[in-house]
Amino acid sequence: MELRIQGMDCVEEVALLKRELVPLLGSDERLSFDLLNGKLSVDLSQTEITSGEVFAAIGRTGLKAEVWNDRQDDPVNQSFWKRHQRATLTTVSGMLGLAGLVVQSLWPTSGELVPPVAIGCYLAGILAGLILVLPKAWRSIVSLRPDMNLLMSVAVLGAIGIGEWFEAVTVAFLFSLSLLLESWSIGRARRAIASLMDLSPPIAHLRDESGEVRNAPPADVGVGSVLIVRPGEKMPLDGRVIKGASSVDQAPITGESVPVEKEIGDEVYAGTINGDGLLEIESTKTANDTTLAHIIKMVGDANSKRAPSEKWVEKFAAIYTPVVMGLAILMFLVPPIVLGGEWSDWLYRSLVLLVIACPCALVISTPVSVVAALAAAARNGVLIKGGVFIESPARLKAIAMDKTGTLTQGAPAVMDVVPMNGHDESELLSRAAALELNSNHPLARAIVDEAKQRGMNVQPTENFETIQGKGASGSIGGKTFWLGSHRYLEQRGQETPEIHKQLEAMQAAGRTVVVIGNDQHVCGFITLADAIRKESREVVNQLHAAGIEHIVMLTGDNEGTAKAIANEAGIDEVRAELLPEDKVAEVETLVRRYEHVAMIGDGVNDAPALARASLGLAMGAAGSDAAIETADIALMSDDLSKVPWLIHHSRRTLRIIRQNIVFSLGIKLVFVALTIAGYASLWAAIAADMGASMLVIANGLRLLRNN
Repeated sequence: MELRIQGMDCVEEVALLKRELVPLLGSDERLSFDLLNGKLSVDLSQTEITSGEVFAAIGRTGLKAEVWNDRQDDPVNQSFWKRHQRATLTTVSGMLGLAGLVVQSLWPTSGELVPPVAIGCYLAGILAGLILVLPKAWRSIVSLRPDMNLLMSVAVLGAIGIGEWFEAVTVAFLFSLSLLLESWSIGRARRAIASLMDLSPPIAHLRDESGEVRNAPPADVGVGSVLIVRPGEKMPLDGRVIKGASSVDQAPITGESVPVEKEIGDEVYAGTINGDGLLEIESTKTANDTTLAHIIKMVGDANSKRAPSEKWVEKFAAIYTPVVMGLAILMFLVPPIVLGGEWSDWLYRSLVLLVIACPCALVISTPVSVVAALAAAARNGVLIKGGVFIESPARLKAIAMDKTGTLTQGAPAVMDVVPMNGHDESELLSRAAALELNSNHPLARAIVDEAKQRGMNVQPTENFETIQGKGASGSIGGKTFWLGSHRYLEQRGQETPEIHKQLEAMQAAGRTVVVIGNDQHVCGFITLADAIRKESREVVNQLHAAGIEHIVMLTGDNEGTAKAIANEAGIDEVRAELLPEDKVAEVETLVRRYEHVAMIGDGVNDAPALARASLGLAMGAAGSDAAIETADIALMSDDLSKVPWLIHHSRRTLRIIRQNIVFSLGIKLVFVALTIAGYASLWAAIAADMGASMLVIANGLRLLRNN
């Protein structure tokens, strides 16, 4: 069974469903939860359990279930209320609370009475803020498992009970706002997965048994089918080249910085982009089994199984709420019954206890601190997607980094121009640029850009010809020159042992080599590489100084390139030639070893690893949409130096939050003692609670200062 569970957006609902379904099914292995999509899969094979029993068990939790339909998430099929319910209620709650405050301040009243009109606004605002929370609070009461929803409800009711209507509506609004942000984050992650689907083309050019080529959806293409992939098109399925040669941009899948030459027998991946050659490929996987399909599934799985640690306040609520309510009841009943005390006196003391126990200062201070921390981070070019992620950087012990676009610029650049046989650098570079002038290949663009930066006037060649999958040739000054790869040089038979040794050394150092020659000899070669970012080395040093124990590079590039960049950047460990699933496995190994692990990347191929890590950071300015949306934090300026800053900012935020918690609870403990001793009044309790709220809010707002 595949079911959509309305309201399943956090681990609380998962735990609730497991309590009802595991006894019915006998094992939690029969349950699979996808929090991103609110999807529950139930395995009923080899059981006598009916779907009706499953629906009944889910109904006992108070949640609603319906049969899964892929079209339900389409905004076209949703009403306005369903799409904007939480945002609308939160907005209404805030506006009504503000309206009540305005009415109360302007309404002519005697004494301290709150005008009925203001009470009406406050009450409506409270209902708007809590209408989605109260059912969960009720479930926590019924199941005898107090949670944050019950804590918020009690806080609001306590504030209403002592006439603090504005305080009550403020708590309701802030909690509703936090739930809205959580829902928004899940929606963004869900849309990120949907955007991955756009990498796969909607049609495949299928050659049938008669030799005719027809268009078909990739989902309808079986293993062993022959597909035509034209220049510039995306690969519709994973396959093997059976005819033709071309360069293929594999960056969306493997993260390689330069296109890879493909010829007969080489593998290609769905979603990668064909270069300038016509390819015929034999499909080796169905549409739901391609590497891209596995990436999409891994992102969803990693998010659904990566249960965030339960917040301290939620753990505290499970003890705090029943203990305080129990103490208030005991304070009201025991002294009069056992000690013969005055009922009215002890009722008053119990009310004072409930008032001072109202966790408003604790509840309000934390979101204020978090919002201030998020705002300060945004001003520094760091987009943090919700308060849950602001604390994570402070606990990091290890960091995994992608190479291309993260530690490096993400595009090839000319490193060396090596002339030979009487030619000079200027002549060699100008001839190479002339041959590459009309090519869109990244290596070609890098060579042309280098020539222009040196002030060369590059003229196009005559009789230009592309050598499919190998290089190019043309006439310059009446003489024919060619340009190509090391492999093409070997095929021409013009390679000498000395040149071979030199090229092998360059390639081992992580350089891509372009050879230029004529019919008589090799004129020289140009080496290119993805240049390291200027700040990478310093950032790695700062991360170590900040307490990061281990930094590892994870890349799809070849080992020579990876090691060269790692040595230059001061990386502790290198893992090269990795596919997306390999990166996930490496991150999982790090998580088991260090527990708190961040992954930094920028490509679609990094998305599963970003989702699996304890904390995912995306390079935002040039990163892919999937990486940015999947990550918990995006560095919008592509400035790696923001990572050490983020770690220090997170630690400062944690310090302030802890200060606020200790102060809030300290004030309450003092007043609890005074209440029991009979020295606290209701108004003193109210003043202490409001004073504590103001102080912790002011302390939280210190995070807005530059640090």
